Amino acid sequence: MSDSLLAACGMLSPSVAGQALALDYMDLEQQRQMTIKAANVTLYYEYENVPYVINLIDTPGHIDFTGRVTRSLRAIDGVVVVSDSVEGIMTQTETVTRQALEERVRPVLYINKIDRLIKELKLTPDKMQAWLANIVNEFNDLVEIYAEPEYKQKWKVSIQDSSVAFGSAKDRWGFNFMIAQKKGVKFSDIYKAYEEGNLKVLSENFPLHEAVLSMVVRHHPPPHVAQKYRIPKIWKGDLNSDIGISLVNCDEKGPIVMMVTNVVVDPQAGVVAVGRLFSGTVHDGDTVFLSNARTQARIQSVNMFMGPFRELIGVIGSGNIPALLGLDAARAGETISSIKDITPFEQIKYVSEPVVTIAVEPKYPRDLPKLIDTLRKISIEDPNLVVKINEETGEMLMSGMGVLHLEIATTLIAQAGLEIVTTPPLINYRETIRGSAGPVMSKSPNKHNRIFMKVEPLASEIIELIRNNTINEQSDKKTVAKILRDHGWDADEARNVISVDPRGNIFIDSTKGVQFMQESIDSIKVGFSDVMENGPLAQESCRGIKVILHHAEFHEDPAHRTYAQLLPASRRAILGALLLANPTLLEPILGIEVKASSELIGPIASVISARRGRMLNVEQKGILTIVEGVIPAAETFDLSEAMRGATAGKAMWNTHFKEWNVVPTSILTQLIASIRKRKGLSEIPPSPEEFIDKE
Repeated sequence: MSDSLLAACGMLSPSVAGQALALDYMDLEQQRQMTIKAANVTLYYEYENVPYVINLIDTPGHIDFTGRVTRSLRAIDGVVVVSDSVEGIMTQTETVTRQALEERVRPVLYINKIDRLIKELKLTPDKMQAWLANIVNEFNDLVEIYAEPEYKQKWKVSIQDSSVAFGSAKDRWGFNFMIAQKKGVKFSDIYKAYEEGNLKVLSENFPLHEAVLSMVVRHHPPPHVAQKYRIPKIWKGDLNSDIGISLVNCDEKGPIVMMVTNVVVDPQAGVVAVGRLFSGTVHDGDTVFLSNARTQARIQSVNMFMGPFRELIGVIGSGNIPALLGLDAARAGETISSIKDITPFEQIKYVSEPVVTIAVEPKYPRDLPKLIDTLRKISIEDPNLVVKINEETGEMLMSGMGVLHLEIATTLIAQAGLEIVTTPPLINYRETIRGSAGPVMSKSPNKHNRIFMKVEPLASEIIELIRNNTINEQSDKKTVAKILRDHGWDADEARNVISVDPRGNIFIDSTKGVQFMQESIDSIKVGFSDVMENGPLAQESCRGIKVILHHAEFHEDPAHRTYAQLLPASRRAILGALLLANPTLLEPILGIEVKASSELIGPIASVISARRGRMLNVEQKGILTIVEGVIPAAETFDLSEAMRGATAGKAMWNTHFKEWNVVPTSILTQLIASIRKRKGLSEIPPSPEEFIDKE
């Protein structure tokens, strides 16, 4: 589809459009015939003799790369949602549509692979129209569910107003209602062309780019219109300030304000920060401030991406997507501005989180520095890929959204010229508690300081506020207190939150009048963070825990209340309390959606139930039956083979992260032992008594 758009704008030879995959320019993307990275390009297009500049970002469709879609949505104002005519509205369609509507990005719908309705489903023209109308209705149901009230009706798509297009990108044809009326094409003509094998007449008379780009021009807003309603959603500063007015109006003469949505590490040029310029004009040599990195830098060069190529342009105005060199500290989510203390943009809210891990090591020890450098570069380009290096053991762990995500990362490492050894994929678990405990007292190693901790489970809605970045470590204390009070928290507790752990935990200081607390609290907070990263059962990250500093007694001599004394005391008190609070493990649960003919429901149900999964819903849609269910991520490593074997390859299916669930008691002890053994720990977790000191 992208190839057809590029060819229409003179950037690709029409003879290779469809085979070139110009925006899937990585070797890996060409080999696998799938989009992995987000690629952006600027198109020049004339519609009804009026010239338009269209900034296009081609994003991946696979659920493992959904983070790239999330980041791209911040940079754009309209989205073309591409749906397969046979598979219809899939889970991933719902995910990206929901993300777009949450970012106030207006959708239009392109239904692709119309040829499959004729070749595979053998539908007549009348049945094709009914089938497609059903997909449009399903898509509008998503808009009804996820759009804000004022956009529910405005942003629903319609065949009659040409905000829906149909076509086959492979065969390079497409049309919408306006084109159909103007050129007199009907579904019976499409059916006839395929029956007679005369596809050339379709691509010549109804070129795909006309259907898609006319839909974009007619329905997607220009930046100065979109920013009036998008800025209040994604920027929480004062809209009546000079900066706020400039942002809302997309003012090229205003201060520079840009959000980085993608970072590319160029072997020669270094870090290239790509993102949406919401205000001002950037020039080569401008000095800017990076809000999150808290640093100042000079833009060496202003560029724009044209697919795989970076073009030097020197200057660019607001509403565009520049690529800036010289900002080495920039990362995805960074706010760049010519004004020092600007309110940063809201953090991007990711749909999923990394749930699968592999350990990586170089085949030859001499390659270790190069491997560390390569891992650093990959994790800069892909913030959803989490790389951890254990300083004590030297173990390097790479966590991703799924097995494919990690497979792509290891292939990129190999392409960098490194031979590596990896473990089989491991599932990331979380530790949590089902009860409350404390106060538990622990003494510092020198016995001169005493710290008392309590722990309680954290309500799921508070975990969600942390996970989607509504509250975080950088949030203003008053804002956090108000949000927590609105969710039923006691005013004192809400006011005394001193740390918000991004994994979904909160630390509260409920002490009153303790001497030397101000200079000691940072050391105690580090103890909290350390335990939240390495829980007591299996040294997995913690989730859903409220830790309360109940009381503390410090030695009056600063030499006796150092970091080296207070950190272990706070760690021990929290660990002791957690072990008394009925601790357990959480495992990632995936949603699974399977589409197949009705006679395959039995085998599909057997595959799911044999893997501790369960079916939630079975629905008939035309000739297809749709099965929705859940399955633990730990049981999915051989799911492809099992599903193919059970259905003779006739089922279409996908999985997506759904939730964290408590590990069944029947397998908990064995699972904890196996994780601890893998980490080089004794197989039996510690007892609370190991951490609790007597008075």
